[in-house]
Amino acid sequence: MATATAADDGPMTVRVLVVDDQTPFRRAASAVCSMTAGFEVVAEAESGEEAVERAAATAPDVVLMDINLPGINGIEACRQILANQTAVVVLLSTYSRDDLPSDAADSGALAYVHKEELSPNVLEDLWAQRDSGGLWT
Repeated sequence: MATATAADDGPMTVRVLVVDDQTPFRRAASAVCSMTAGFEVVAEAESGEEAVERAAATAPDVVLMDINLPGINGIEACRQILANQTAVVVLLSTYSRDDLPSDAADSGALAYVHKEELSPNVLEDLWAQRDSGGLWT
C-alpha cells in the first residue's frame, strides 16, 4: 500500500489530502492531522474532481474523503484515485453506517469513519491497519 516518507534519519511523515466541500470540516480534519504525530496535510480539495487532481499532484499516503461532494462524489473520486496510485482512502460523512450509499464498501476505501469520530487515535489506528485490505465489518 502507501509508503510514508522519512527524512534522513528523521521520523516518518504520513502525507494527507483532506477532501471536503465545507471549509470548517477541512479545517477540523487538518487540525486532527496536525495533532497526530507523524501526519501532515499536504493538500486540500473541495470537489471530487479537484481531489483526483490534487492526489495526482501530491501523491498522498492518506486521503480523507467526504462522500458528498459537488461534481463526482467521494466514492467515485476514491475509485479514480486508487486506479492511478497507491494511497489509503478513508471515506467520511455524517451518515450512519446503515445509511451509507450501497457502493461505498466497494469503492476501494480502507474504511468509513463518521466525521464526529475522526481523531488522532482513529488516524493512527487506520494507518496501522492499512494493509488489512479493508475495515468494513
